[in-house]
Amino acid sequence: MTLAPAPVKQYIKQHDRGYWIEDTRISLDSVVYSFLNGESPESIAQNFPLLSLEQVYGAIAFYLANREMVDVYLQEGEAEFQLLQQSFREKSPLLYQKLNAARVQKQSLT
Repeated sequence: MTLAPAPVKQYIKQHDRGYWIEDTRISLDSVVYSFLNGESPESIAQNFPLLSLEQVYGAIAFYLANREMVDVYLQEGEAEFQLLQQSFREKSPLLYQKLNAARVQKQSLT
């Protein structure tokens, strides 16, 4: 008896300068940040009900296999966010202050 080769399953796709869990609208970033914050794959799957445990493990395996590339991608995303935040702060200082005060208040409640 010969076994047929198993099809290779893809868990991550690259689209629009980002990485996404295959067949979902959930970013790889979301899973990786949760993993880096010490969450277990089971906890991540609970927090993202659209993901199966298999998909979570697949995303983590992709990250671990491509750690350097994904870390650079995440750093670039953080830098881009900082630039957008700075631009918003300069264009709408009053609104930025209100949103920041609300964020600080929310953090103090937790």
